[in-house]
Amino acid sequence: MSNTQINQDAINAAVWNACDTFRGTVDPSIYKDYVLTMLFLKYISDVWQDHYDAYKKQYGDHPELIEEMLRNERFVLPPAANFYALHESRHQPGNGERIDKALHAIEEANIGKLRDVFQDISFNANKLGDEAQKNDILRHLLEDFAKPELNLRPSRIGTLDVIGNAYEFLIKNFASTSGKKAGEFYTPPEVSQLMALLVDPQEGDEICDPTCGSGSLLMKCGQLIRQRAGSRKYALYGQEAIGSTWALAKMNMFLHGEDNHRIEWGDTLRNPKLLDGDGLLKHFDIVVANPPFSLEKWGHEAADGDKYKRFRRGIPPRTKADYAFILHMIETMKPGSGRMAVVVPHGVLFRGAAEGKIRKQLIDENLLDIVIGLPEKLFYGTGIPAAVLVFRKKKTDDKVLFIDASREYLDGKNQNILRPQDLQKIVDNATSRQSADKYAYLASPAEIAENDYNLNIPRYVDTFEEEEEIDLMAVRREREQLKAELAVLEEKMAGYLKELGYE
Repeated sequence: MSNTQINQDAINAAVWNACDTFRGTVDPSIYKDYVLTMLFLKYISDVWQDHYDAYKKQYGDHPELIEEMLRNERFVLPPAANFYALHESRHQPGNGERIDKALHAIEEANIGKLRDVFQDISFNANKLGDEAQKNDILRHLLEDFAKPELNLRPSRIGTLDVIGNAYEFLIKNFASTSGKKAGEFYTPPEVSQLMALLVDPQEGDEICDPTCGSGSLLMKCGQLIRQRAGSRKYALYGQEAIGSTWALAKMNMFLHGEDNHRIEWGDTLRNPKLLDGDGLLKHFDIVVANPPFSLEKWGHEAADGDKYKRFRRGIPPRTKADYAFILHMIETMKPGSGRMAVVVPHGVLFRGAAEGKIRKQLIDENLLDIVIGLPEKLFYGTGIPAAVLVFRKKKTDDKVLFIDASREYLDGKNQNILRPQDLQKIVDNATSRQSADKYAYLASPAEIAENDYNLNIPRYVDTFEEEEEIDLMAVRREREQLKAELAVLEEKMAGYLKELGYE
């Protein structure tokens, strides 16, 4: 077994190549769950084996000590649920059933951390084909993950972040090939980084994402605290409506070592599950989200009687849930320290009727802090430009800062990217909170009221570039000069033609 250190790119390439088993046979939106779950199983098996070998070397003559040490691990791995036991039996019928039983056993042995995580995925499902095809696909998958390149032992790959980053890499690559469904589980890392910087997470903060997807936005906030304070003294909370995506978030948290988290499965608007001891909405220092854009059928019919009073400022339209998510998030901010950032479609800035009334109320309460226009084609599954709204419970003034960041980005082939300098410029302007020519404008409440509470960014940030004035007299002089030069050339050409015998 080699202990040679390996870099992130090599791990990423190896796990992406493992997907070849499914390509051309199963749709990526289906096989992503199988690959990600297998990566999770392989990693915990390698960690367990690595630690077992180390304890055996240390306590070889005392098996009871080895067992005691293993009981103190972050997780328990039953022997029959080990990846290598499954790999050993790969040529026998029933691979799907064996893998499902292994996952169930892992869940049972780690019920506090992994309860229900695997209930929405079955390797024994017919979606992988008939029994013979399914068994063959899963044999190949087990062999792919048994390759030396995917030896994920800590003694080989070093830090925990390597495997966590590989997991994020896979999720990102699946997002780029999943079309419209990508937005259900992934926020581009640059956008997550921007939102984390805007809300400025601090040690001790409780951080929530009510539409958490695979958890990448939450973990960006945690990562920022660790980078700044070198501490894991914070708590992550999330809720996700789609079962398979919720499972991704749970596994993602586990692989990143984020043990201090609570991720709930359920519809945040219809059935919020992040409640306090009195059954009321729990409050957080930070609330961040990239909710589904203009979601239909969000629970409008029950909004008027919402027991949490989330829609007291107005009930959002039946076919657009954008303000329903915003109002939920507003209600979950802590009264003193609460701040939030949310990704929205531009229609949220200017649509009228019920949304216009809600928008006016939020502005009049001095909750809206910053409006940031982002470039188009940043998000997976949609090419439309979006905006980030920042709200605060306690602002330093009564103004709203508008930033037009829509023209500064790296032009990718299919997906645009916010570069580090683009992120820094946005954050610098958000921090300085001053107007900047053709980029930012600090608007007073009177100016916003004058615009009928329309927050469309071009109303405040003038990006018009004046065309240079044309000096007609200079153009006339240049024209006359060119005519003179042309006359000289014509005369020379006539002389050449005459010499050649042409009149």
